[in-house]
Amino acid sequence: MNADYVPRIKLMGFVSYKNPWIHFKRNTHEFILYFVKNGELHLQENGVAHVLKKGDLLVLEPHLDHEGTRKHTCDYYYIHFEHPDIHPAPDRPLSLLAKQWIMGESDPAGKDSNRQLYFPKTCTLTQKKSLHHMHHALGEMLQLYRRKHFNRSLTALKFMEMLIELSRESLFDELENDSPHTKSYMKVHALLDYIHEHYAQKIISSEIELRFECNYDYINRVFAKLTGLTIMRYVNQVRIHHAKELIEATHLSFGEIGYLTGLDDPFYFSKVFKKYVGMSPNQYYKQVHEKK
Repeated sequence: MNADYVPRIKLMGFVSYKNPWIHFKRNTHEFILYFVKNGELHLQENGVAHVLKKGDLLVLEPHLDHEGTRKHTCDYYYIHFEHPDIHPAPDRPLSLLAKQWIMGESDPAGKDSNRQLYFPKTCTLTQKKSLHHMHHALGEMLQLYRRKHFNRSLTALKFMEMLIELSRESLFDELENDSPHTKSYMKVHALLDYIHEHYAQKIISSEIELRFECNYDYINRVFAKLTGLTIMRYVNQVRIHHAKELIEATHLSFGEIGYLTGLDDPFYFSKVFKKYVGMSPNQYYKQVHEKK
């Protein structure tokens, strides 16, 4: 894993203020993500006020003053992180642009300039599924962080996955509100959910056409326009992402990992893994476990 292209988590935790509390004033060198579980968090950043309630998320930027504006009870998660190439997105207000995060087979090192991730600086998760997913992701990350031997790379992978999911939800919220092609975009949204739930199973074009009542070639073009990847390349990217997590966290054989991620032919698993990661599964295993 190239550490230049993943966020570095500096500090994270969960706090619960049962008595009214006001955030202190400060200016940091890193990004800070807040996610409110209950109550309210009243903040201002560089003079812009934010009132965060249940399900609200806010990313504060480095080198800007922020402070509380009102006392209130609040339960929230926080993550302090650094990344060498995250900036405000000039073409999308209240969004942050992270370049070089998403690895693709055309550039295993993750340096493809087309691999750009826009994620919201502030958003509200209203759907029960999204809230549950966020709580689960943050809970997993916090458990990893609190372990005696903190696994930085696995925690960073989970953090990236969480922000990619936020990016996807934000994009489709925009499309649902503004786009004349909402029906096709919503099918892509549903297809993305399907891929993330069924990546370990066989996914073929005829099944996609039947399940989503669409022409595969057309939905593949729309999918590529929105994600930057064709459907099957995206499927393999998801599979390899989960394979990397299993290599990080377990000592399963590569055959078992391939089976659990939908690439049950050992030769094909090794071939796809090397195409997306830039090294064989065995080389990756040695790299991540030598650091422990």
